[in-house]
Amino acid sequence: MSQIRTVITGTGSYIPPNIKTNRDFIDQPFFGEDHEPIVTPPNEIVDKFKDITGIEERRYADADMNTSDMATLAARKAIADSGVDPETLDQIIVAHNFGNVLSNTIQTDALPALSSRVKQSLGIRNPDCVAYDILFGCPGWIQGMIQADAYIKAGIARKCLVIGAETLSRVIDKYDRDSMIFSDGAGATVIEAVEGDETGSGILAASVQSHCVDEAFYLSYGKSNFPGADPDVRYMKMKGRKVYEYAIRNVPLAMKACLDKCGLHVTDVKKFFLHQANEKMDEGFVKALYKLYGLRDVPTDIMPMSIHKFGNSSVATIPTLYDLVKHECFGSHELEPGDIVMFASVGAGMNINAICYRV
Repeated sequence: MSQIRTVITGTGSYIPPNIKTNRDFIDQPFFGEDHEPIVTPPNEIVDKFKDITGIEERRYADADMNTSDMATLAARKAIADSGVDPETLDQIIVAHNFGNVLSNTIQTDALPALSSRVKQSLGIRNPDCVAYDILFGCPGWIQGMIQADAYIKAGIARKCLVIGAETLSRVIDKYDRDSMIFSDGAGATVIEAVEGDETGSGILAASVQSHCVDEAFYLSYGKSNFPGADPDVRYMKMKGRKVYEYAIRNVPLAMKACLDKCGLHVTDVKKFFLHQANEKMDEGFVKALYKLYGLRDVPTDIMPMSIHKFGNSSVATIPTLYDLVKHECFGSHELEPGDIVMFASVGAGMNINAICYRV
């Protein structure tokens, strides 16, 4: 029977040109939360960091490039890839966490909203194209997709532009070892209402959770680790061990809940596109998910990983990675019509979400 499905018809991404390698941190002094210097030799800190996270490089935006600028560049590519007339878009949804942060400052600017800035930059005059932002931590782009899908299924919208963009390099405390994780970038998708049968392309199911009791402040603002730093100047802070333990415990369950909703088995999934925060953590997600099905062996080619070269760009990681694989720009990873993929993420809030999608 014919039904309306939410289909990704175009993708695009913007990867900043400035490469910062792990070795660039060798001369950076680090301090602990107690504001005492970390006496471990810098090369050991960097080597241990790579072993834990898998990150070798990350990308930083040019000084004159803002989050909304990167979002616009990714959006232009997604629109061109889809072939849609921008004036026919019903919604522009921009996921971010810190707004525009001007270079060499830490003051965020989200007035007007980044989505409004993107709409203006794209030159869209249609007042029925509604632009709004999402603050949902690193899972923001997936949440934007889930919201757009709901509007499409409800008959309220037919074409939506969903973007994830962030310049984390401007909100990190350089004296904190965790600062080496974060990077900048943007990814975008155009999704449309397409009529088809139950075997057609589109979003099949989604699952979402928020844990906001003990977990609410695992990521938050805090003062610099540097001794004597101004306490009124705050930076992004992360309780890394708490985040890891929480994610390993809860993300696989949310992923299975999503598969259960659409009646799929884990072995039906061709590729997992997971938030790029920590290589070992992502591997742990998939291994734990397979274990929930009584399986021990995980296929080696099931999970593309961009974190090694691009770091953690928050809401941009998944749409960027999907764009690269979709356009066959990511090694041997490729997709065929009919493939089942899963998008899943975890981040500040703490929030978790997942989508099952048929290519």
